[in-house]
Amino acid sequence: MNTNDVAQKWVQMCREGKNMECVNELYADNVISKEMPGWSNEVTEGKQNVINKNQEWLENVVEFHGGDVSDPVIAGNHFTSKMDFDVTFKDRGRQQMEEVAVFEVKDGKIVSEQFFYSME
Repeated sequence: MNTNDVAQKWVQMCREGKNMECVNELYADNVISKEMPGWSNEVTEGKQNVINKNQEWLENVVEFHGGDVSDPVIAGNHFTSKMDFDVTFKDRGRQQMEEVAVFEVKDGKIVSEQFFYSME
């Protein structure tokens, strides 16, 4: 798969709520995931660790009230997508979240992801 193929599949799976399946299928074994500086799991390396990080996040969710994932924008071997969530968490209540994610694709797999969001 090329970058466009991976990006389209990533968006489709996220919109279908298949986040864990997405990581299993589209991420490289040596993927690096970066959150904003100062947040827990600021840098996570390796597919299994990214799976664990996502699982922890999902286990903290009480209810999804809504959300959206934009169509991807592709540039070379990178793509980006804007995500909006309205989620109630066990540890911090209901939050509206807005973030931009940037991904790098190599050999048909996502090798890095980085998330940008407000620290407020």
